Amino acid sequence: MNMPKSRDIQAKMPSPKVIFIAFWLVTVKVLNSYKGLLYMLENIKAVLFDLDGTLVDSMWMWKDIDIEYLGRYEYELPSELQKEIEGMSLSETAVYFKERFAIPESLEEIKSTWMDMARDKYTHEVPLKPGAREFLVWLRQQGIRTGIASSNGIELVETVLKAQGIREYLESVHTCCEVPKGKPAPDIYLMVAETLGVKPEECLVFEDVPMGILAGKNAGMRVCAVEDTFSANQREEKKKLADYYIESYDEIPRERMQP
Repeated sequence: MNMPKSRDIQAKMPSPKVIFIAFWLVTVKVLNSYKGLLYMLENIKAVLFDLDGTLVDSMWMWKDIDIEYLGRYEYELPSELQKEIEGMSLSETAVYFKERFAIPESLEEIKSTWMDMARDKYTHEVPLKPGAREFLVWLRQQGIRTGIASSNGIELVETVLKAQGIREYLESVHTCCEVPKGKPAPDIYLMVAETLGVKPEECLVFEDVPMGILAGKNAGMRVCAVEDTFSANQREEKKKLADYYIESYDEIPRERMQP
């Protein structure tokens, strides 16, 4: 004999007790996460940011540029390429491209071509991450130092910062092209901290990819991972590596944070 549909649905529904326990576990998880964010800036004197994928939504742009650039030499974009160049400086990436794809241009010509391709996109198509501008303004109001530690070239970094009107809120701006090793080595974060006159343990880093997170951790700094569509498949790895995780800068509770 077939069970009536209404009774069948009731039989498959979880009991009120199961629903309550599930709700309680989710609530505890959310509260613990919020509590961690409340004290994220405790004893922090400087906040250091990666740029692409962290302060600005631009990682999609670089994949498009790689596809177009390699297409000029009749290469298709290898599926693993983005992962292999993750964390490299612009100079290191140029070396990688030249050696792997036998690019006839010089290293300086490769970088110059990329910058020409990226400049217009940075100026007209790349937006700030949600809440980033307000967070930068708040940090200045609290007297917390700020800096950029990017794997990009300095010209493009300055281009996007000025286009977004946030250059004035960033005191120290440097790139991995200025240090011996790119991310995950700690070199760039240690350099920016030194220019700001703060100790590594007094810094909080915001990063969007595992190699960048490791660079901050290797420098002895606390790290907050930032959600980005480009690295969505690495979300769990990012959460394990970082001390904190946000999907938007709007999530950071300002009322309890201490400079």
